[in-house]
Amino acid sequence: MSEEKSSLQQIIKFRRQKINELRNEGVDPFPHVFYPTHVSNKILDDFDNLAGNIVIIAGRIVSMRKMGKACFCHIQDQAGRIQLFIRRDDVGEASYSHFKLCDIGDFLGGEGTVFKTKMGEISIQLNTVTILSKSIRPLPIVKEKDGKIFDAFKDKEQRYRQRHLDLIVNPEVRDVFIKRSMIIHNIRKFLNERGFLEVETPILQPLYGGANARPFTTHHNALDQKLYLRIADELYLKRLIIGGFERVYEIGKDFRNEGIDRNHNPEFTMLEWYEAYADYKTNMETVEDLIKYVANSLELTSVTWNEVTVDFSKPFLVSPIFKLMNDIFGMDLSIIDTSELSKLCKNNGIEPDENSTYGQLLDQLMKHIVEPTLTHPTFVTDYPKAISPLAKTHRNGNQEIVERFELFIAGTEFANSFSELNDPIEQRERFESQERMLQAGDEEAHPIDESFLEAMETGMPPTGGVGIGIDRLVMLLTEQRWIKDVILFPTLRSK
Repeated sequence: MSEEKSSLQQIIKFRRQKINELRNEGVDPFPHVFYPTHVSNKILDDFDNLAGNIVIIAGRIVSMRKMGKACFCHIQDQAGRIQLFIRRDDVGEASYSHFKLCDIGDFLGGEGTVFKTKMGEISIQLNTVTILSKSIRPLPIVKEKDGKIFDAFKDKEQRYRQRHLDLIVNPEVRDVFIKRSMIIHNIRKFLNERGFLEVETPILQPLYGGANARPFTTHHNALDQKLYLRIADELYLKRLIIGGFERVYEIGKDFRNEGIDRNHNPEFTMLEWYEAYADYKTNMETVEDLIKYVANSLELTSVTWNEVTVDFSKPFLVSPIFKLMNDIFGMDLSIIDTSELSKLCKNNGIEPDENSTYGQLLDQLMKHIVEPTLTHPTFVTDYPKAISPLAKTHRNGNQEIVERFELFIAGTEFANSFSELNDPIEQRERFESQERMLQAGDEEAHPIDESFLEAMETGMPPTGGVGIGIDRLVMLLTEQRWIKDVILFPTLRSK
């Protein structure tokens, strides 16, 4: 056994002994309930009114300075930290002896008077003290100077695997997830105020669809049926538009059986909305309004992300995809064939698969060459039909182009939107083309969904649809570089 593990086992042994001591004294180290009246930041912010008043507070002990007959300690609750002053003469000898069995990491509650120490620190002088939970394992050792924590639990892999410890010792991590909650709350508020109805659609689906991605598969024993974890919400939300709901949205989990990197996690949170009688131009306005609304709710006018300063006060840009590529490559990529496009990829350091389609090659050029140049928020529009099987053919008459945009900010995609295809005959032809690609080995191609086609044949109004990755939006607005830093429990390889 390593010295570190031996030391840990000793700590656990000693703390278990303390639990037994408390129980032998008739003290329950894990009581059922406690009723705080205040939280730390409210006391600190409202000291002038609370000074001399009695408050009841609870939290985790994060520091202790014992001095014989008295002790100063800091407790941490969700709102922050505050100092407690615990004196034997105030709480009684029995309670003080029980308190002396406390360790950093234990939960403590108490009632006392708000005051300010000679050093000027707002504190609470307790007249009662209650052990609320006795910890057995120690917290990570952290360093503190002038009230600020540093060098605290910095190993990323350990932080992701033990997020509970990460949240305890790294206050800035808690702040990220509080902001995540605020972001999702304000997205809902924005859409609800615009007359959208929040709905829930199946996560387990008999057929995956709505995106080009590899699914996770499972088996339902009672039905003896293969099922898929959804890769997108799209096709069920469109059924609701067909059914008469004119504005619907869903915020939920999607799953794609693909790689893990800085911007991708196999389990992720998506926002999708669909609006009858709208198109992709309507969606552009709504997406820009939404992002600026949410940024404003966090009092943000700009952020720095991917080493780029993003200014939300300026209008978002709009550019057709082939214009962007023409500007970069000096040629019109809409008129060259697959072999020429493959050569262009290779000339730019991209090694495509031999069987790559025109759309896949274009997507590779976009991802590796064009996207990094899109620093200011930019709607890239008018994609080729080959990579957009659910979007409506462009009204300009070009049969190879669809009404679609993707929003890029600081070189990263944040939103995808279509004027949704509502012609069931053309949709069937698109699905059949995708099915041929699937049979040829393209694992990300879209299978034919007969149930959805049948619904479309009932009649679907003109519709605009949008998908926004919530995790990535949170990354942007909290200035986090890794998606794992905005997901409480990201997907990790098993130890």
